Amino acid sequence: MEPPTRLISADDHVIEHPRVWTDRLSKERWGDQIPHIEHGGDGSDYWLIDGRKVPLLGSGSAAALMPERAEPRKWEDMPPAAYQPAERLKLMDSSGVERSVLYPSVAGVGGETFAPIEDPELELDCVRAYNDWLIEEWAAVEPRFVPQCIVPLSSVAAAVGEIRHAVAAGHRGVIFPPVVDQLRNAPHINEPSWDQLWSVCEELQVPICFHAGSLPILELAPYGSYPSEIKAALHDISRPACSIGFLSNLLMSHILERHPHLTIIFGESSLGWVNFVIETVEHNVRQFGAGKVKFEAEPRELLKSRCRFISWYDDVNLQAACNQFGADCVLWAWNFPNATSEYPDTPQLIEARLRNVSAEARSKIIRENAARLYQV
Repeated sequence: MEPPTRLISADDHVIEHPRVWTDRLSKERWGDQIPHIEHGGDGSDYWLIDGRKVPLLGSGSAAALMPERAEPRKWEDMPPAAYQPAERLKLMDSSGVERSVLYPSVAGVGGETFAPIEDPELELDCVRAYNDWLIEEWAAVEPRFVPQCIVPLSSVAAAVGEIRHAVAAGHRGVIFPPVVDQLRNAPHINEPSWDQLWSVCEELQVPICFHAGSLPILELAPYGSYPSEIKAALHDISRPACSIGFLSNLLMSHILERHPHLTIIFGESSLGWVNFVIETVEHNVRQFGAGKVKFEAEPRELLKSRCRFISWYDDVNLQAACNQFGADCVLWAWNFPNATSEYPDTPQLIEARLRNVSAEARSKIIRENAARLYQV
């Protein structure tokens, strides 16, 4: 089957190559604190970041390119399309993907990897190295790649400063972890001190993106006695739903009301749980919230106007989402090269997924919504 044309994937991942940070950070100043790959005694590779071990793929995945969708354990086994733009473009062409919105892997799918670094200057250097690399080696080489920046979390001022730097360099979205206070000694995301960050995203007209899976504590943990293959399956099942708590908080916190031009994207979210959240919030506001939680806008209207969700395997839930809160809220993703990506069967499966939505909704989901958000 010929692939659908002019797809924009709103959620794909780069795999950072071993020289991202060693080429950009001062060896004289930072020495072995610079993120670099080391070889483990069990034959696998890992990243060493400021003395802390981080998995070879961070919180990302390259399994869509591997036999039996098993993750590579050594860098030498990493498929070129995971980290080489030219090779990635070939697979985009075969799948009908015109543009690809990029998230990190080693730096954390939510940009969380560098948050535990205590030295704010080292944290900023690591963050900026990633942001500069993504422009220099991906977006500047091929405009079909849509870059998004990560931010330092040592202070609100540092985060705002890096957003300005990154957007000026060409980044079109901001990636942010949903529970910053669990990553380091930072204010809760509801605190007014973060208003500066929301405001700069409004000013620069860039969406802020919260990607599922950035913190394991938000996921449903399998029992320790579960076999490894069951644990892996539970991880893939529960990962999208870990955004339930964050969306609930977002709707109740008045962040969206204080910042009327802020757009939120839920990366790798899927759709099935979204209607559950909005109906539950509405029910609880009716039952218990009268006189306690005041809304200038109804939660459902806030969601419809300000929140966007990523769909890649949804079928029945895609139809339900279009009916319940509208196709304007849905973005399609290739989700490449994650284990749950539907590559290499994207052309056939996307046709099956979209068969029961209108032509207008289809066009919005696979292209128009992302093009408008990222101004491409």
